[in-house]
Amino acid sequence: MKLVRPTFILAALAVVALTACGQSETASAVVPLEIGQGTSCALDGMLLADYPGPKAQIHYAGQAEPDFFCDTVEMFHLYLKPEQVRAVRGLFVQDMGKADWEQPRDHWIDAKSAFYVHGSKRHGSMGPTIASFALEQDAVKFAAEYGGKVYRFADVTPDMVVLDGGALHDSNM
Repeated sequence: MKLVRPTFILAALAVVALTACGQSETASAVVPLEIGQGTSCALDGMLLADYPGPKAQIHYAGQAEPDFFCDTVEMFHLYLKPEQVRAVRGLFVQDMGKADWEQPRDHWIDAKSAFYVHGSKRHGSMGPTIASFALEQDAVKFAAEYGGKVYRFADVTPDMVVLDGGALHDSNM
């Protein structure tokens, strides 16, 4: 009987510990938030609802609300900076295979699992943008129609997301 009781107590403690672990993971799960009429970009203060093209959001550890971006290029630019040291809990972009390009709402997907089209003719809030898609076939279809090349998250490089506003390449200035 003495051997059964300690074993039973240890088993019960293990179940309680595992249950608590499961609850803390669920409680800390990161989910994307929807943009509203007053949601502004963390970098430049632009209102996201006023501009076309895919939006993005970064959820940082220790920060209740995410930083929103009016363009995926801004999100990548910030995230790929070598001096970026804040712990990121989640990255989300919009699935442009489902969202309306002119007024994108909802359809948030995990940025790291998305497919991206860089170099298309479609513009977002900051001019040339990187279109985001949940499905590779949607990205390929978009690239066939609007130009550009399909990339995975890990293949997007800092030189693809320079925020110069196009001024360095504008021959009309």
